[in-house]
Amino acid sequence: MNILIRPAEPADYERLGDITARAYLDDGLLAFGDEDDWYLTELKDVAKRAKTAEVLVATENDHLLGGVTYVPSGGPLAELARPGEAEIRMLAVSHEARGKGVGQALVQACVDRAAAAGTDIVLCTQPTMHTAHRIYERLGFTRAPERDWHPVPDSPDFTLLTYQLTL
Repeated sequence: MNILIRPAEPADYERLGDITARAYLDDGLLAFGDEDDWYLTELKDVAKRAKTAEVLVATENDHLLGGVTYVPSGGPLAELARPGEAEIRMLAVSHEARGKGVGQALVQACVDRAAAAGTDIVLCTQPTMHTAHRIYERLGFTRAPERDWHPVPDSPDFTLLTYQLTL
C-alpha cells in the first residue's frame, strides 16, 4: 500500500467526518453508544478542528483512508497536553483500510511534527482500543496511568487511558 499523509483540505472534511464517526460508532466507542451521542457531532466536524489544529489525512491514489488531528503545544483543542506537549486526537481509519499500516502512518506523522517542534506528545485512548494501543507501543509510547481521566462527569466508569512519548 502506498500511503500518502497530507494536510486535510476542505474537500476532505465531510468524508473524513463520516469515516471518523463510523469508526467510533461501529466500534462501540461512544460513551452513550448511538447516533444521539453528543461526541458524534464533534467527530463529524472536521472543519471546526481544522481551524485550530492540524488535521491530517491518509490517502492512496486520492482515496481517503483515514485521518487524525494533531494539536500542537498550547493548541486550544488539547484536552490532556501540558505545556511543551503536543496531542493526538480523533485517529480513525476506514474499515476497509484497517490492518494496512494507515493508523501507524498517521500517528508517525504526528510524532514527526512533535519532534520537529521539539515537543513531547500525548494522547488518550479507550481501554478497548487494543489495536491502537499496539500502534502506540510500537512507536515508543508508554502508558502514563497517573494521567488517565474521566471526560464525562456523569459517567465515572468511562475512563480514558493516557499514553505519552518523550522526544
